[in-house]
Amino acid sequence: MAENMSLLGLEDELTCSICLCLFENPVSLICGHSFCASCLEATWKDRISPLSCPQCRMAFSSKPELKKNTVLSAVLDAYRIKAGVPEPVKEPFEAKKKDPDEIKCDSCMEAKAVKTCLTCMASYCEDHVRPHRENAVFRAHQLSDPLPDLMERLCSDHGKLMEFYCVQHQSCICSNCLQGVHKGCEFITADDRRFKQKTDLTDKLNILEDKTDKNQQVITQMKEQQTKFKELATTRKRILEVEYRQIREAIDRDEKEAMLAIDKEQEKGQSKLVSLMKKFNENVDKMNRTKSEINILLDQSQSLTFLKASVDLPSVVNFEPYIPRMTVESKEVVAYHSSAVALKEWITKLMEQPAENRIFALKPGNQFPIPALLQNPLLPHPREYQRDFSVSQDMSRMSLASPAGAPKTKALGAKQKNKNPNKELKEHKDRKDQKSNTQPLNSPAAQNFVKRSELLKYGTILNFDVRTAHKRISLSENNTKATVSDDPAHYPDIPLRFSVCSQVLCTKGFSQGRHYWEIKMSSNNFCGLGLAYGRIDRKGPASRLGRNAESWCVEWFNVKLSAWHNSIETVLANPNPSRVGILLDCDQGSATLYNVQDRSFPFHTFVFPFTEAVYPAFWIFSNGSSVSLCKLTN
Repeated sequence: MAENMSLLGLEDELTCSICLCLFENPVSLICGHSFCASCLEATWKDRISPLSCPQCRMAFSSKPELKKNTVLSAVLDAYRIKAGVPEPVKEPFEAKKKDPDEIKCDSCMEAKAVKTCLTCMASYCEDHVRPHRENAVFRAHQLSDPLPDLMERLCSDHGKLMEFYCVQHQSCICSNCLQGVHKGCEFITADDRRFKQKTDLTDKLNILEDKTDKNQQVITQMKEQQTKFKELATTRKRILEVEYRQIREAIDRDEKEAMLAIDKEQEKGQSKLVSLMKKFNENVDKMNRTKSEINILLDQSQSLTFLKASVDLPSVVNFEPYIPRMTVESKEVVAYHSSAVALKEWITKLMEQPAENRIFALKPGNQFPIPALLQNPLLPHPREYQRDFSVSQDMSRMSLASPAGAPKTKALGAKQKNKNPNKELKEHKDRKDQKSNTQPLNSPAAQNFVKRSELLKYGTILNFDVRTAHKRISLSENNTKATVSDDPAHYPDIPLRFSVCSQVLCTKGFSQGRHYWEIKMSSNNFCGLGLAYGRIDRKGPASRLGRNAESWCVEWFNVKLSAWHNSIETVLANPNPSRVGILLDCDQGSATLYNVQDRSFPFHTFVFPFTEAVYPAFWIFSNGSSVSLCKLTN
């Protein structure tokens, strides 16, 4: 049991640092680092500069001979058995090159032939071909490179070399055949036929390659279009969410005003009741005082005073008390209630229509059932607030003019508002967007460059979070510079720390507003810049930026630049920037990366809806490489 647990604890040491998976056909370099054979070959592919170890960057003057690490392979096999991991389909690492069959010398039958004499119809080694080169007797003999099919070139009928090609019969013939069976046939030399056929096959190959390239280009463009289509659909959903939210907000505002009108009616009724109750209490007091005077006189019924006394009833006895009829049925409240019922009926009928018919039904001049209350000539007609809008068939233009929301309907004789509140809200939003200076980023000119001063308006100060830094990453300069080293840092093991991928997050996350920062890279090789949710995995191979749904990353892998999200790669043109700016727009759900020079040139944009705060994230792999968070100054 102890032996099994010890072996199972070697998973990290048996993992390739390039693909982050168990080794497959492991090979070792002279520096001691091991990699999958296929990963190392892919890393070195198309490299112009001297080759080097992807981990320690040790340079090699020539491509080293890669040999299989047999000890590591044996440990891997034992680990797979103990851990229950199936063994991958193995392919031989060192493929043996199959040389063509060597042609032996026809004289000595031992040495390798270097020339074939088409006159002698024999092949000779270097020693036995010497007479053909030095003796004048053999000067007329025709020498060629060794031919493996020498016997097949002899005519089966005459035993002579087939030097000609019959066009009519499409077959190779010798000189005797030309004088006999094929006399009078059109012929050419075998070399001319070979050249013509080679030219024809080359032309066909060029056509096939051209068509293949065009098909591959179309497939690549369709993949790009697929990604753009997904982004456009996400953008369209976000626009519709805003429109429906504004409709709900308009109805919520109208509901609040209706409730406020009822509260005012209730307050008015309560005030009236209090006033009447006060008046009736005063009348009761007056009548009680008169009653007291009469009772006093009745007690003196035998006196002279009683005979002289007279009591007049107070005037309030002529006032008949009543209970006022109190209702919350003012014109304004009734109007709110009636218009809400009518609007519900109208919207219900409209929603019953197919979506493609609603726009046509809302256009002026088209017949659509309007509730009777909304048809009152003293009330504003709903169509006065309708604006036609069209959905472009080309979604890439995203041209959508949203209809204004229906206004609040007042009671007969109520004070009418001349302005559409939703229209005012939209105009206010448009003015706000103009003031926020988004035009330079969204205009066609932004596809070329953006003034850096426009981006610096949204500048923010960032620091690396030491709690998340992988132990290979060393932080310095007040946690604004991250450097990769093979010597592990003495960081404590905590859940927030990346333990597999050499990555680090920043301390600050963003969930709203616009934010801009710049990064300086020591080299454009084996590094990545992006964003990640705080809940990104920290322990497994899937924690690498862009290989999960919780992160977005632009990654330089050797000389290739790619955008990654949810393990989907999009290859980009590499501008080889040394300074990169990132503009994060949380409200619009986008992040744009710029090649920062005198001006800023955008080279990729991520579009995605936010569900929580995102943090600037970084991946650095090459030993000695570093990234620095720049101080934003003009």
